[in-house]
Amino acid sequence: MTAVNIRQLLDRWKHDGKLLRITREVDPKFEFGAVVKAVRGARPLLFERIKGYSVPMTAGLGGSKALLAESMDMTPAELLPRLIDAVVNPLPTRQAASAPVQENVVTTQINLQELFPVCTYHALDSGAYYVSGVMVVKGFDGHKRYTSIRRMQLLEGNRTSILISSPELFQQYRMFEERGEPMEAAFMFGVVPAVVLASQVSTHLFHVDKLDVASALLGQPLEVVRCKTVDLEVLAEAEVVFEGRILPGVRVPEGPFGELGGYYGPRTEQPVVEISAVTYRSQPIWQTILPASYEEKLPMAISREVALISSIRQVVPGVLDVHITMGGVGRYHAVVRIRKVHDGDGKTALLAAFAGDKDLKHVVVVDEDVDLLNPLDVEWAIATRVQADLDLFIVPGAKGSPLEPSHNLRGVTAKMGIDATYPLAEAEHYRRTHIPGQEEIRLEDYV
Repeated sequence: MTAVNIRQLLDRWKHDGKLLRITREVDPKFEFGAVVKAVRGARPLLFERIKGYSVPMTAGLGGSKALLAESMDMTPAELLPRLIDAVVNPLPTRQAASAPVQENVVTTQINLQELFPVCTYHALDSGAYYVSGVMVVKGFDGHKRYTSIRRMQLLEGNRTSILISSPELFQQYRMFEERGEPMEAAFMFGVVPAVVLASQVSTHLFHVDKLDVASALLGQPLEVVRCKTVDLEVLAEAEVVFEGRILPGVRVPEGPFGELGGYYGPRTEQPVVEISAVTYRSQPIWQTILPASYEEKLPMAISREVALISSIRQVVPGVLDVHITMGGVGRYHAVVRIRKVHDGDGKTALLAAFAGDKDLKHVVVVDEDVDLLNPLDVEWAIATRVQADLDLFIVPGAKGSPLEPSHNLRGVTAKMGIDATYPLAEAEHYRRTHIPGQEEIRLEDYV
């Protein structure tokens, strides 16, 4: 049966020998992040002893396509189509009268630093941060739930800052702020990878309740429970929940912080969250995500692939699949595979890709005989099918990602498209070599 909480998932990976247990005491300041970075956040880790705390901490639960798919009982090849289907056919959550995550409730004298580990990741980070909390707020309609992951710098007592990078979410917060009202929010820690993946789906493109998307990915309705101090619902099987309100008219300095692209983001003024309750399971397992590791990049990349293939398919029906690469930090580089019908299809697909995702900087389009997941095969297609004066174009001065420093410093970015498909009229010159029976060869049969 599919795991609906991280305890079930960790038990499974422990049984299968995939869980790496860290028994040595680890300091949450720098040392924890350094250990996770040694495996790039691509392997599940359970830290049994965190300095200054009595709870274990886990990371790396969704840092590879194999692990991410396995956590939802599917294959890596099924991830994108299953996510698309979950967005189109979400499965409503189910209300629970009580929940494991509310076995313990703290509403007075809340001191966040004393309760659960809070890590300092990079040398120049401005402080200790929570980076894995899946935030729940109500949508503009006041009913549908909106979930996303927001970083929160620990301040004092029951307060943190919060970085709201989503324009739509910030607009919603500003509506409350203009009325002098706080915006209620809850933050779920210790959730299965399906919930993290669903939280990355683009809300402005797909107006869907992302907890319902997570339910569809897992093939069963997830149970939710009402919060104790705010009018929101959270997952019953989460390990820990922070309930609180984002205060109006209050800003504090936040940053620098080690961002997605491997550089430090600037110091800016950001809103403040006041936590009104902390609820948690008995013997909780704390969970975090190493910033800029595969565990952060991969769900973001897969969710963006949903929007990207939808955008391209509107003008190039022959698009077969897309891949946003880890080398492009899960955001800036994409490879698109098409079944070419007309000679303009390659460049049309490139234009549609850039129109569909402003953060993309470099996109390569390849033919259906190229393995877009294999960087060597993609490079081979560029090397043997591209003439730069004919097949490459650059769009200067375009809008890009504010997280990308070469854009942020200049205010605009250039887009480069590479059409690595061959001309249809010259197809006979691009027939790939092939040895009959190659696929059936097993080297161990010959030695």
